[in-house]
Amino acid sequence: MEYRFMGRTGLKVSELCMGTQTFGWGADEAASHAMADRFVEAGGNFFDTSNIYNEGQSETILGSWLKRRGNRSQLVIATKVFFPTGKGPNDTGLSRKHIFEQVEISLRRLNTDYIDLYQTHCFDSSTPLDETLQALNDLVRAGKVRYIGASNYTPGQLMKAIMLSQQHGWARFDCIQPEYSLLVRSTEWELLPMCQEEGIGVIAWSPLAGGWLTGKYHRNAPPPPDSRVGRGDRWDDLPEQRENELTWRTIDVLREIAQERGKTPAQVALNWVLHKPGVTAPIFGARTLDQLEQNLGCTGWQLTPEEVARLDEASAIPLPSPYNFIARYTRRRS
Repeated sequence: MEYRFMGRTGLKVSELCMGTQTFGWGADEAASHAMADRFVEAGGNFFDTSNIYNEGQSETILGSWLKRRGNRSQLVIATKVFFPTGKGPNDTGLSRKHIFEQVEISLRRLNTDYIDLYQTHCFDSSTPLDETLQALNDLVRAGKVRYIGASNYTPGQLMKAIMLSQQHGWARFDCIQPEYSLLVRSTEWELLPMCQEEGIGVIAWSPLAGGWLTGKYHRNAPPPPDSRVGRGDRWDDLPEQRENELTWRTIDVLREIAQERGKTPAQVALNWVLHKPGVTAPIFGARTLDQLEQNLGCTGWQLTPEEVARLDEASAIPLPSPYNFIARYTRRRS
């Protein structure tokens, strides 16, 4: 496993980030601990969770593993805050009150006195951005958080946050967690280039598009009953959101390249994200040691430029305005 700097910071993280959303859902404590052990054995040091994953079980299981291993300083632990944690009016969002309460809960669950990367899980249009940023800055100054990041922000929202932090001398977002895969490539239009220019790390969630890029789904066939789509576990994995000609065209080429290279479709899809300019680490999850082992096989090799071009072409969608206008003008100038 290779290591990369997270954006402009001096923090080095493994080129894969292990997402722990399955901890407490699909994987019990023993299985979760075994997968975390194997990830570290393979060279991984970067784990991502959230205060709302499985009603806090993900953080709790990760915390019990951290306590058992006793090597906290060797690991980079990321968690998030935003979504509802209760039924009260202040049990959600990015207010100073909610952030301060939830960071303490996350610290207790994780059995640690600091969080390496504390991320806002989604942009909060109901809370002034400066209130959120100042609260996060205070957590950094108090030593409870080392770095701060965001997830599910538009490029404009992220840039506004960066400018406000620079204006006030606050700790700024050094990482963004966007959805990015062969089936979700709008991140390339503006967010990835901006992050490269501003020195912001990028850790991509759902690089396998909720399992659609693992090769388990086929045209004109029902999804396997034991799959996430078959079980209907998540709102963003449902066929009406993924099943279209673009998806099947992409999967066809993915399978072809996987067969040619002797890899699994998931390994090819992860490798494609892993080596995209500006990406620090894709976040992958697993429910079993076998799934984890297969995903680890995306490292140690690289797709050829011709293979990348084939995947890019198969998964390409027409650029909307004004990106198409800018692209045409840029091509003319070059």
